[in-house]
Amino acid sequence: MKLPTLSQMDRGKGWAPTSLGERLVSAAVELTMVDGWSQVTMGALAAQVGVSRQTVYNEVGTKSALAEAMILSESTQFLAVVTTALDDHPGDIVAAIESATRAVLEHAEDNQMLHAVVSATHGADTELLPLLTTHSAALFKESKSVITERVGVYRLGLTPTELDSAIDLIVRVLLSHVMAPSGTPARTAADLALITSRVLAS
Repeated sequence: MKLPTLSQMDRGKGWAPTSLGERLVSAAVELTMVDGWSQVTMGALAAQVGVSRQTVYNEVGTKSALAEAMILSESTQFLAVVTTALDDHPGDIVAAIESATRAVLEHAEDNQMLHAVVSATHGADTELLPLLTTHSAALFKESKSVITERVGVYRLGLTPTELDSAIDLIVRVLLSHVMAPSGTPARTAADLALITSRVLAS
């Protein structure tokens, strides 16, 4: 299973591994939720999917590559949610940011894999965290790119540097609430929309 980078994912439109690859990633998520990442083995994954262990190695390569596939798959879903929400409000930047924020945070609420990793509910299961850190910079960059493309159609009266700083702030706030929410998705979305109206709205 050849693994893409986030920049190869066409900014949220997803990637398409083989059917077996998708099944393996899905099974790995399920096993992580039940037993924890440290207990996920190629043998257990093979039994879960109903293939040989050698087939798993041939398809995935290594356990590290499997973890990367899981994280990249989740990242793609987040970017897809952002893109769809922004595109649903082409004439109102404030409504677009509010919609994207709420959609992403609601998606995060139901993201069991992310919850398992971040909350460390499986004891010493921290093996995935370094990979999450590695990919966070790429996810941050692509999230900014998605928003920058959509914001570019508005006449906001900001210099490129000012606009970049504003979008940087919005994305950082959004991702921080994905990892550590402090309120409901609706409340956080409304708060970020207020910030957007002050900073970006013309």
